[in-house]
Amino acid sequence: MRTIVPQTQLNRPLGKAVYWTVLTVVVVVFTLVFIGPLYWLFTGGLKSTQEVIQSPPTLFPSKIHWDTYSTAWHQLKMGRLLFNTVYYALGALAFQLVFDVAAAYSLSKLRPVLGNVILGMMLATLMIPSAVLIVPQYLTVLDLPLVHVNLIGTPWAIWLPTVANAFNIFLLKRFFDSIPQDLLAAAAIDGASPLRTLRSIVLPMSKPILGVVSIFAVVNVWKDFLWPMLVEPNPADQTLNIGIRSLATGLPQNVIIAALAIASAPTILVFLFFQRSIMSGLTSGGLKG
Repeated sequence: MRTIVPQTQLNRPLGKAVYWTVLTVVVVVFTLVFIGPLYWLFTGGLKSTQEVIQSPPTLFPSKIHWDTYSTAWHQLKMGRLLFNTVYYALGALAFQLVFDVAAAYSLSKLRPVLGNVILGMMLATLMIPSAVLIVPQYLTVLDLPLVHVNLIGTPWAIWLPTVANAFNIFLLKRFFDSIPQDLLAAAAIDGASPLRTLRSIVLPMSKPILGVVSIFAVVNVWKDFLWPMLVEPNPADQTLNIGIRSLATGLPQNVIIAALAIASAPTILVFLFFQRSIMSGLTSGGLKG
């Protein structure tokens, strides 16, 4: 393996000392940067109100208050908010898997006329800041073109804008490109239609990238704040982020922090359970034909 430091210098005592020192510092710093906020979030919910707001802050809770989490769960109605968020996330996931897989398969294997132009136009949308698209999207769901239906206050207002995800389509297309064309040609000789080929050959071989796209789809809905706040005015139908903001007025800081920890826990658990699939899906570039 080639590095910027020659192997002969790394084998020297001074080189080894510098190498392990730099490696240890980098690992410790990055661990603190990523784990530190999560630790503060979880322990903040275990502290009393006075301990949370005191300065300087304490590293460990002087007395653990587990009841803060149950208070946050009941007072903020987090069961209902959690159900709403899961409902929106799974709906967005289903639509993205159906339409994004179909679009990527078409661009990669069916190769329609002007396919590269269409792909280039989709990728160009990634250069547009998402905040710029808020107003056109809102006007679209306010008066859906052709059918003139108002989707504000319905789950469709959250699901439909997530369907055409250019980044996910690009990821899927790159993976589909790596599937040997000989397999698809053999299926065609056996009489399989393009849809049967997609269902029986392409999708079973694409589980890693489908897992990555699924996690991206769920996390995007889970962490979104501005768009659900605009299109879901009914408090009973709001997501976790919006519901906590709406119902947190007048509650102590430690209860709000505990609610945020509960809201963050599902996505962290999903990552911990599927981190191997995520890494394999992102790094798998192809199959040997």
